[in-house]
Amino acid sequence: MLNFGKPPKHKLVVIGDSLSQGFKNGGIYRTDLSFPAMLARCFEPTPDFNLPSFTAQAGIPINMEVLVRGLHEEFGDTFEWNEYVPASKHLISTLKRIKKYWEGGFKDLAIHQPTPYHNQSIWGMCVSDSWVVNAHKCKRHVTSNKPHFTIFDMLPDEAMYTTARLVLNPDLGEEYAKHSMIDNAHRMQKDGGIENLIVCLGHNNIVQAVTNLSLVWSEHESLYSFPSDRPYTISRPEHFELEYRALAERIARIGAKRVFVPTLPYLTIPPVIRGVNEDRTKSHHGYFDYYTRFWVWDDDFNPEKHAHITKEDAITLDLTIDRYNTIIRTVAKEYGWAVVPMGRRISAVARRRLGGEVLRPFSAPVVEALKNHELTSHMVPSDDNVLLSTDYLRVDKETGKVIKGGIFSLDGLHPTTIGYGLMANVYYETMRQAGVDFQKPLDWNAIISEDTLVTNPPYLLLELRKLMRFLSMGRNESALNLGKNLLSQILDTFSPRD
Repeated sequence: MLNFGKPPKHKLVVIGDSLSQGFKNGGIYRTDLSFPAMLARCFEPTPDFNLPSFTAQAGIPINMEVLVRGLHEEFGDTFEWNEYVPASKHLISTLKRIKKYWEGGFKDLAIHQPTPYHNQSIWGMCVSDSWVVNAHKCKRHVTSNKPHFTIFDMLPDEAMYTTARLVLNPDLGEEYAKHSMIDNAHRMQKDGGIENLIVCLGHNNIVQAVTNLSLVWSEHESLYSFPSDRPYTISRPEHFELEYRALAERIARIGAKRVFVPTLPYLTIPPVIRGVNEDRTKSHHGYFDYYTRFWVWDDDFNPEKHAHITKEDAITLDLTIDRYNTIIRTVAKEYGWAVVPMGRRISAVARRRLGGEVLRPFSAPVVEALKNHELTSHMVPSDDNVLLSTDYLRVDKETGKVIKGGIFSLDGLHPTTIGYGLMANVYYETMRQAGVDFQKPLDWNAIISEDTLVTNPPYLLLELRKLMRFLSMGRNESALNLGKNLLSQILDTFSPRD
């Protein structure tokens, strides 16, 4: 371990997954709006915090917000049945262009970046991927699975592995081709030391259970395998502990001054799955009878027709998260890490799950900034009961303003920019308690202004049901005989299994 008499060179380094990379609306786009980037701007002077860029073609694999805005520009305020064919053609043309770019069809994706990025996060990564995945393995996987475009697969092929290559080895050369996230963190530690290391991992050891709506438990022989070789959607708690302890040993060897790890939120909270009761009533006691896709409305849901998990499955997932979090807290205590209580904080704002109540009010700076912005002031009524919630985003047809949701983005799983700001706030508080000296508070005015989804929602969201029906049309409904619908394909990207 380095002698920390001299301040470490690298103020903040991150090893993580989609939540620390800044993924939202179905893709990685503005990494500068990730919660770690928000935290880095709270230091004065602002330290170097290098980030990969994915702004080309509005991100990879897809940016639903940009896609919906494009549909509005092309077809106006709403969809009618006779517009489905031209809208589908427009959609396919757009997706072909995005796909071709990220598969290297327009230009070489390599860039000159002589040092590792401070944010080493990669969407889709589970705990063991922090040392298992490297650019060499990703290249081998991508080249052995040649790109193709069909109506069944319109998104960039192997998008997660392309993202991983560009984060871990941005010049796509040979020198660092076999470096993992952990290896790149070691490089930064040797190059002057790391003061604060965030390790945001664990979500993808279980998230596929909801994106696939299937609980397939891990077996010992598949542990530490490459993502595409993993046949399961959820790690058994005893397997999660093996992985997390193996991670802890590797993190300890890096020797960062401080390490911060989050607890994991319940997967029954994000609107990526929609809770439906047997009798279609709204009343419930924490859980619904079924959980299905977010684009299936209550009165349309048929358990014989639609993919779903049951109440018992949902309870099992939450109990598994509880066991994961116990492991995280236990290991963190053994290694002297600070635990960020993310799971508890997100549970406190799960309005639909809590029957309309919010247990923990939003902090004063958040409320004040929402009040001060002309496009969000309506979300703070006179009683200061902030309308931000974990519901899927809903827009008022009269005003065009958000009236529900605002914490989760259009993919139903990842936060909005405001949601990432709320995450940053929990980290900020925990890091200050652990001795981190922030010179500035989070800039909530800037965070809210950057959240175009909440401050200026795409107009087609006013007709959310029609929009979702269009995006979820399958081969039996679309005049173009589309295969698996786009929304299903987006969720499939979170499952690296072949």
